[in-house]
Amino acid sequence: MKVIAVNKSASFEYFIQEKYEAGIVLEGAEVKSLRAGKASLGESFCEVRGGEVFLKNMHIALYDKSGAFSTRDSRKDRKLLLHRGEIAKIVGKVNERGFTLVPLKIYFKDALVKVEIALCKGKHAYDKKQSIKERDLKREMDRAASAY
Repeated sequence: MKVIAVNKSASFEYFIQEKYEAGIVLEGAEVKSLRAGKASLGESFCEVRGGEVFLKNMHIALYDKSGAFSTRDSRKDRKLLLHRGEIAKIVGKVNERGFTLVPLKIYFKDALVKVEIALCKGKHAYDKKQSIKERDLKREMDRAASAY
């Protein structure tokens, strides 16, 4: 499994409840660009529309060798491929108050491109401060352990 891009801010901004693995509908030039590692999940999010899940605002750089076929939008909506039961479960949770669907990482599994998405609840400011405290404490403990 080769990881292409990771959404680093997701674990800081959200409490991750459930994770799902989804396929993604791409074009040939987009796959070649992903093989080169030119993708970003920075400000992307997922949306459920008409019984289908779409990944919005994910950036895949245009493949420079695709010539006339490279006129596509690099931040277009991309359809995610999930089982009907998983979509129904996601829709039920997203309609609840406070749940959102966030992409965590995009990777190659064998020859296929997969996206790991998660049902998340947003953190409050005090939760984020607690996360920072725990991270700093862990870092200091690791430094102290490596000093001996």
